[in-house]
Amino acid sequence: MRPRIRAVALAAACAALAAPLLTAPAQAAPPKPPRTGFEESNGARWTSQPEEQRLLKTIDKATDRVSVSRIGTTKQDRPVQLVRVGERRTASTVLLVCSQHGDEPSGRDACLSTIRDLAYAKDKETRRFLSRTTLLFVPTANPDGRAANTRGNSDGVDINRDHIALATAEGRAMAAVIRDHRPDSIYDLHEYGATPKYYDKDLFDLWPRNLNTHGAVHREAKALSLDYVRPAAEADGYTTGTYGIWTDPVTGEPIKQVAGDGQERILRNASGLKHAAGLLIESRVDPLTDAEKNDEALNNRRRVHSQLSALGGLFSYADEHRYRLEAASTASRLAGLRDRGPVYLGGADNDPAEPAEIIEDPPCGYRLTPQQFADVKDELGLHGVTVKRDGAGALVPLRQSARALVPLLLDERAPYHLVTGQPDTDC
Repeated sequence: MRPRIRAVALAAACAALAAPLLTAPAQAAPPKPPRTGFEESNGARWTSQPEEQRLLKTIDKATDRVSVSRIGTTKQDRPVQLVRVGERRTASTVLLVCSQHGDEPSGRDACLSTIRDLAYAKDKETRRFLSRTTLLFVPTANPDGRAANTRGNSDGVDINRDHIALATAEGRAMAAVIRDHRPDSIYDLHEYGATPKYYDKDLFDLWPRNLNTHGAVHREAKALSLDYVRPAAEADGYTTGTYGIWTDPVTGEPIKQVAGDGQERILRNASGLKHAAGLLIESRVDPLTDAEKNDEALNNRRRVHSQLSALGGLFSYADEHRYRLEAASTASRLAGLRDRGPVYLGGADNDPAEPAEIIEDPPCGYRLTPQQFADVKDELGLHGVTVKRDGAGALVPLRQSARALVPLLLDERAPYHLVTGQPDTDC
């Protein structure tokens, strides 16, 4: 796979130009690929939701390589959609979640144009890539927030803080996709506001820091960041760094942490808990130059283009690391079946857990009363947690692939637990 996604569109255009001229007058030229509203306006405005629906409908009809389905419905009756791109069913799957925060639109427009480019590409490299990797896009993860240009959904809830409780329709839809498709990698596109000198790169990214993330998955996520996404963006002239860390402008040393890294309810951490090499990507909203200050479209184009550059790194990684990705995800799932080792209720890979945040000798399971089980059975099901029903309610064993997640959902010491289960040491 070429290192930058725009090469896909270029290859498609070159293939079309190289095609032999049609001599039979009855044969019409193939329709031109549709364009996003962002492209039509040259970045003066973001793609509207009606424009998104028309684009996806056109692409869905144009090729068997793409399928579009509804995976949820928001409170304001907007669809949450999943776009599948691939030549056939594959072992390797990558999930891209775009615009969880409705006021961070650049990743969404990058996703929409990428879906289109992949759908219409005819070059051998792209077809070979799509024959061995399935790409899943949630192009607008927060439709109500995007319509209102707000961070949260129509209830004001930040859906990127809902990957444990699953209280929102949007969070539930994404949990079901992760459960059913078991992606090996999850890529989460966002934007951020800069603090000049200390925190002002063109792109930041961050892998799962949660200490329950399996070592192989953690290594793959860091490789995605450090060896692929950042080099791809830097090759296009964009500066990169680690999200959430202020750095000294002279020495480059970290001086302050400004984003919580241990919260398992954030998608990049939930990704690690669910056996996927996750990566958060954040493009800079603020104008970089006087020209960008005077021309909003220029600033918007830079935001989207930086996201596209990083996507090129993701696709190169997904292609070159597909076997290692599958092996890491499998090792993570099997580790839960062995039911050994501590479970961490806090801490991060750059912040050791306190003793009170470590369950050194976890119970073999958690017992739920009939009422507790009725209250959380849907959420447990969406998380893919195995439950054993009995006359006394239900037992949620730790010996399962979701082992690291179970105490975070049911132990009273976990910061975001759903209910307080009774630890059972005699399962």
